Amino acid sequence: MKVFDKKNKHVITFAFILINFSTSCFVYAQDSITMDVKEIQAQSEAVNRTVTFNNQEIYLTAQGSNGFLRIKGINFKEGIIEADIKGSNTPQRSFVGIAFHGGDDETYEAVYFRPFNFKNPERKSHSVQYIAHPTFTWDKLRNEHPGTYEAALNLDLNPDDWFHVRIQVKETRVDVYINDVQVPTLSINRLSKDETGWLGFWTGYLSDGWFRNIKLTSITK
Repeated sequence: MKVFDKKNKHVITFAFILINFSTSCFVYAQDSITMDVKEIQAQSEAVNRTVTFNNQEIYLTAQGSNGFLRIKGINFKEGIIEADIKGSNTPQRSFVGIAFHGGDDETYEAVYFRPFNFKNPERKSHSVQYIAHPTFTWDKLRNEHPGTYEAALNLDLNPDDWFHVRIQVKETRVDVYINDVQVPTLSINRLSKDETGWLGFWTGYLSDGWFRNIKLTSITK
């Protein structure tokens, strides 16, 4: 539901529950909306990344640290985040995902993927990962809770191709679905107590990534 009237240059405000585009030109109610890349470009900021916007795709360059494109004005609470994501089959150089409930540049939750593990029989169980920085990093979670916060995709995916991600965020849980599969690939209890925060597109150490078809859906309780 688009609520910015381009002709009359004003914002029409509706009551909302879960997704609040509070400082941008959008406010969304209980509805599903697809975010236009040009509009994302106008209201976003890159952290530790150079970003290119082209043909409804968002590209984040690789850097020697984690980085993300943060969409300014989003105060995301509970709902469903969807996107098409593409990394590459480059070992230890392709970590791509979605960050949410961000507080600052170091504090956020994220679900990310390691495409180079998708078809690796010895490492496919490390294909999708949940983290809650700064406390719950991937290595801490793997060491202390092996097999709980990461999982295999159990799908025949080309590591160099696009795949569709649906992340359902609830008060205490996160469920991750891939493509059209109705059973979650990863289902975990959230480790952060933050209820709201910024939303962004995330890539890890020495990793670039592509994003498109971004969609947000609120949850009606």
